[in-house]
Amino acid sequence: MDRFDVPDAAGAPYVKVCCISSPEEARLAVSLGASALGLVAAMPSGPGVIDEALIAEIAAAVPPPVASFLLTSEVTAAAIVAQHARCRTSTLQLVDAVAERELIELRARLPGIRLVQVIHVLGEGSLREAVAVAPQVDALLLDSGNPTLAVKQLGGTGRTHDWDLSARIVREVDKPVFLAGGLREDNVAEALERVRPHGLDLCSSVREGGRLSASRLGAFMRAVRRAAAQG
Repeated sequence: MDRFDVPDAAGAPYVKVCCISSPEEARLAVSLGASALGLVAAMPSGPGVIDEALIAEIAAAVPPPVASFLLTSEVTAAAIVAQHARCRTSTLQLVDAVAERELIELRARLPGIRLVQVIHVLGEGSLREAVAVAPQVDALLLDSGNPTLAVKQLGGTGRTHDWDLSARIVREVDKPVFLAGGLREDNVAEALERVRPHGLDLCSSVREGGRLSASRLGAFMRAVRRAAAQG
């Protein structure tokens, strides 16, 4: 079992640090308490993209029980399976909508790999989308992208979305739900109180000068633990 399933020993929520760009950043995130690392493959836009060879190198070195997430913008089972074979992460984060038939095929072909479907929270349709797809995946991740744009935004925007709608999604689905989008040291307590997610996902707020910042991530993790301790 890895920390996908359980909070840390202190009862704090699961924290996934995304946009990991080097083995050094991976080690830093783990040392500061990350439950999972996000490794970003080719995207139409957004930060953090690294070569698949580097993703595979980092994923191979991630120490249990920390999980490794491959962020993929592919939408067919064949392409996702092939990409997973090259990258070998423990979890697939599907950042664009994937059809039910493709999810069923993914389950059959990658039975030991967790599937996390991203829902970009744009309005009431996002709630319907979440409820429909939840039975086919292991978890949902609520983000602030916009896949309807000419150049799709599929994450890494650094902006928040409607947390009240996110809270409704958490209540309506019977799967773990992760919250992403604009999370910072100074708003994470409110996010936890309002949304009650299983876990958190962050990138831009803990980076400085293009690199993962030990001081920023450390401050974020302390804020998460304070919020968890206060209930």
